[in-house]
Amino acid sequence: MTTIKNVTEIMEQWAPLKFQEGYDNAGLIVGDPKTEVKGVVIALDSTEEVVQEAIDLGANLIISHHPIVFQGLKKINGSNYVERTVIKAIKNNIAIYACHTNLDAVMTGVNAKICDLLNVKNRSILCLKPGEGEVGAGMIGELSEPVDEMGFLKNVKKIFNTGAVKYTKLLNKQVKKVAVCGGSGSFLLNDAIQAKADVFITSDFKYHQFFDADGQIVVADIGHFESEICTQELIYDYLSEKFTTFVPCFSKVNTNPINYL
Repeated sequence: MTTIKNVTEIMEQWAPLKFQEGYDNAGLIVGDPKTEVKGVVIALDSTEEVVQEAIDLGANLIISHHPIVFQGLKKINGSNYVERTVIKAIKNNIAIYACHTNLDAVMTGVNAKICDLLNVKNRSILCLKPGEGEVGAGMIGELSEPVDEMGFLKNVKKIFNTGAVKYTKLLNKQVKKVAVCGGSGSFLLNDAIQAKADVFITSDFKYHQFFDADGQIVVADIGHFESEICTQELIYDYLSEKFTTFVPCFSKVNTNPINYL
């Protein structure tokens, strides 16, 4: 019998909870660790629709990248989507586990998957956590061959299937060194510049933050959802190698809150 605890322990061997950021809430958010796993749904976000999907599939564990609960809930009365999701999960015995910034931080985590998709080699962590070895935020590496900036950005748009790529002024030089950060990565801009990256692929840059590129790097904001949806495949591949008692499945719910014209 495979229990929820068995699964979470394996997940945490890969991405220990101690590597998560202080604001984060990774780990088992809803559910009894002793429960037998009947099926696993892998999602980027845990929402009411994803919980319903798990119910319909006969699954009782959702593994998502983003935690449904970031801050403490003082009341659980269904007044917002977070509370409604938690209530629905508890009523239907659906466990919810999140593997967020701890999975971002490890060498074989989210940023490694982004680098795989971009064919970026010779990788290293962009901003190391002190005293933790090869653990930290973002990743940097090199393309096998230099490419022109616009061609690279068009390829990024295609690979990540994004409705728009917001980018800073092109520098009219070849792209060789690439920095990436899944999700919100503006805090790593200076690290990417200091590492002499030609392009920084991430998301959630604010208007004034684009100015901070300052002609030293091309910033490409590809969207938060788009930069991290590959996490589903990453987790699927890992669990498929570790367990034979269940077959994980991808959530088919599009949880992207942003639409494009």
